[in-house]
Amino acid sequence: MARTIHPASPLGIELSRRRALQALGLVALTPAALSLAGCAPEGGGGGSDDPLSGTLTFVYMGDADQQKAFKQLFELFNEQYPDIELKAQGIPSGNWATFSNAVATKIAGGAKIDIIQIATEGQRLFSSKKGLLHPLEDLIAQDQKVVDEYWSDCNPNLKTWNTEYASPDGKTYFMPGGFNTMCLYANKDVFAAAGAELPAADWTWDDFVAAGTLIKEKTGAFLVPAASGYFTDVMPWLTTNGASTFDAEWSTPSYDTDAAIESAEFVRGLVEQGLAPEPGGQFDAGVQLQKGELATLGGGRWPTLGMRDLDMVDKVRIVNWPTRAGNGSPVGWDAWPITESSQNKQAAWTFIKFLISKEASEYFATIGGTIVPARNSVANSAAFTDNAPEGSPLLSEAMSFATPIPSPDRGAECQKIIEEAWLSVISGNQKASVALPAANEKLAELVP
Repeated sequence: MARTIHPASPLGIELSRRRALQALGLVALTPAALSLAGCAPEGGGGGSDDPLSGTLTFVYMGDADQQKAFKQLFELFNEQYPDIELKAQGIPSGNWATFSNAVATKIAGGAKIDIIQIATEGQRLFSSKKGLLHPLEDLIAQDQKVVDEYWSDCNPNLKTWNTEYASPDGKTYFMPGGFNTMCLYANKDVFAAAGAELPAADWTWDDFVAAGTLIKEKTGAFLVPAASGYFTDVMPWLTTNGASTFDAEWSTPSYDTDAAIESAEFVRGLVEQGLAPEPGGQFDAGVQLQKGELATLGGGRWPTLGMRDLDMVDKVRIVNWPTRAGNGSPVGWDAWPITESSQNKQAAWTFIKFLISKEASEYFATIGGTIVPARNSVANSAAFTDNAPEGSPLLSEAMSFATPIPSPDRGAECQKIIEEAWLSVISGNQKASVALPAANEKLAELVP
């Protein structure tokens, strides 16, 4: 897979979709942390079902290095609930299918796991495993006002998608949290040096090319990287052209539509015109952006941390992705279920209520979160916008037109097919009219 950003870059993101989703999770606890959620040693877990005491164990997809990200979170939680002990341990996994099977195996073997952090790609997989997750209706009913207040502060799409994509039987298994959409981080100095204007609101693909042509002529800088990350590179161009990789039910692939083919051809055209570097090399986008040799860089919230490290917060502006058919963006979100085998569901629910609280959301944003807060009040507050690029609220506003990242049960295999076909097109190895229909046939074999 082609590199989007050199791993040594302060922007830190060689963004395969799994890395992008890891960046969704309560990732924000330290700038170095790329994910947060929970997991536990094999034998943890309290058995009292006391909402204010006990030991809670967590599972998240990641390694032990990420556990240090929990310390600040747990300390804040324990200021309110000192008698609930929180433990965390990651399960290294290459994809959500492997992770879900590992969790199910651990529980079947007697491991006491209470809460799991699951990103969009794994939610349907987990909820489809009979008896693995506990329906939350009874717990929600206990605190209906708390839950209703949370939903009233979120984009309504989040509540809708939580049912449509994570509930095969109509029951509620997850409380969703922060998310990431995609916008562009634009280097204001590069645009100004070329006499090119950044959009006051939206702009088109044609506007984008016109600005890039002027920038190339006047400064020599590239307009945007060209890469093949499913979430970060493929989906933004598809969604802004009214396309996607699957239909809304994730049951029928749509990677061969005229709009999808046009999208891939457009990105290849950026490379051919010299507005994007040839994919597959060691193009360090963070350094190039800082040096004025790159005009825009795609991302969600996570590049903001790199901008701070590079002292570029005031030198960039976040703008919507340029459009062909209309505004578009992929979106993925974090969510937390309680396992059916948990021996202290009340305490687990207490912790989930904390995670969706305004206090916790503000805390994550303030200390350097790499997610967009689900709460609109926080996404539009100083907790999120201070020491962040101009235009940061656009990341939250994109929820109104975003497309949930299509994540069928065999999502890891689908992603590989999608990315390989896209890379073959933007690298000039295959025509989009050949590569995408061939990929679409392979995708069709992976869904029921």
